[in-house]
Amino acid sequence: MPVDPTPGWFRWLTRFVLRQGMLRAALWLTLAVSVLAVAIAELVITLIGRGDRAIAAASASICSLLLTPLFGSVMLRLVFELEQARQQLTVLATHDDLTGVHNRRHFMTVVDYSTPAALLLIDADHFKRVNDTHGHLCGDELLRQIARATGASLRQADVLARFGGEELIVFLPHTDPLGALDVAERIREQVQGLRVAWQGQTVGTTVSIGVAPLRAELPSLDWMIHEADTALYAAKADGRNCVRTLPFEPNRNGDAFPVDTRSGE
Repeated sequence: MPVDPTPGWFRWLTRFVLRQGMLRAALWLTLAVSVLAVAIAELVITLIGRGDRAIAAASASICSLLLTPLFGSVMLRLVFELEQARQQLTVLATHDDLTGVHNRRHFMTVVDYSTPAALLLIDADHFKRVNDTHGHLCGDELLRQIARATGASLRQADVLARFGGEELIVFLPHTDPLGALDVAERIREQVQGLRVAWQGQTVGTTVSIGVAPLRAELPSLDWMIHEADTALYAAKADGRNCVRTLPFEPNRNGDAFPVDTRSGE
């Protein structure tokens, strides 16, 4: 069990601030500094054997000047530690601990889709074979490298997350269908050239990608994911290591939008 290097008094102070709140804790701190300054001033007067008010005031002022930076630094350190803890909790709640990209829950809450936009669903081909042949640690490293290669092909506004298992999901805001296909193809090429050195061997893989452009009749993000998943299955059926989506037709503005060719729909 790891040993916490934080001093016991600091942990106590942290709990105190959390219970009291920052405002009440600051008031208590001010009161403590004032009382301590007066007490030290009285001690100084007692030791020198004089009750001069000027000496008392000077002693209290000196004590305050000495104690305030000390207690202030403790409070600032406490605030810093609390902010660090808050940031760490935020990362743990919103990111996948293996790949470092967003997790599925966070992805579903931050995506704000509007026309034009598109969704990519990415699945590593024959990933189980990698785990069975080289072990799960190798598979984990390969998945991390796939996530990095995918992220390197995206813009800052794009949202990348681990969707589950060896699947990644990408949301592309302000991207038309043809632009989404171009991004998907770049990702496919990046991963195809990816190699991981593992125990004297070179391990690689490919990805299949399903693309789902936003359509007016899709009522929610879940429907976009369903469309991307359907396209992903088509990519798998066509031999893997490829990009698939629904056929396109231009709308009145000349932009390409998908045609649903499935029977009965």
